[in-house]
Amino acid sequence: MDKTRYLTTKSLQILKFVGFLAVYLIVESVFEIASDYIKNPLSARHLLGLSLVLIAGGLSLIGWRYGKQLEANNPRKIGRKKPTAKRISQLIWLFILMTLVQMAWQWLIAKHILTMPSNQQAVNAAQMKNPVLNIFFAGFLAPIFEELIFRGIFMNYFFNNDNRLNNILAVLVSGAIFGFAHELSFDWTWIMYSLLGCCLSFAYMHFRDIRYSIALHMMNNLIP
Repeated sequence: MDKTRYLTTKSLQILKFVGFLAVYLIVESVFEIASDYIKNPLSARHLLGLSLVLIAGGLSLIGWRYGKQLEANNPRKIGRKKPTAKRISQLIWLFILMTLVQMAWQWLIAKHILTMPSNQQAVNAAQMKNPVLNIFFAGFLAPIFEELIFRGIFMNYFFNNDNRLNNILAVLVSGAIFGFAHELSFDWTWIMYSLLGCCLSFAYMHFRDIRYSIALHMMNNLIP
């Protein structure tokens, strides 16, 4: 592949990746607006219906694109890996690691060393308005969207070679991008989000099956 073709391909992949992020943000925004109208049942029902249609369409589009990526080029042999006692125990250890990171984070916030992230404040406020709907979105739907985008599509677009250096870079860069998606400032909050993102990226890279990183993400969002 010559230089011009390579740059064109990567530019298109960046645009597609940003487009998938935009789809997710639109879906999330409409869902949040529906939650804001919870005291107006008619408007809430219409908006919730619209958001469910967008969720189904968004997941179908992103899932289809991810599947097509794997069909076209899958050097890591990403696919369905049967759950075993070893894999489940490894997943639990990763969850414990993520929990320890968040415990340290909460301790720093409690000691007023760090402030509560604006993203977490928004999540808490949304859960206060409508706990059931927002826990459903944050606990189940958001992990599927985010793992498909930040792990599956991102790594397959930009870090698709299966070698040690490339895989390490994939974990670190994917974690950093995940951090920026939750905290735009380059600070300790971004580092904490990035560490969580790296744990999820490692799970995807280690298990070679996106269902494991989705499960880990769901556990991280739901159990605490």
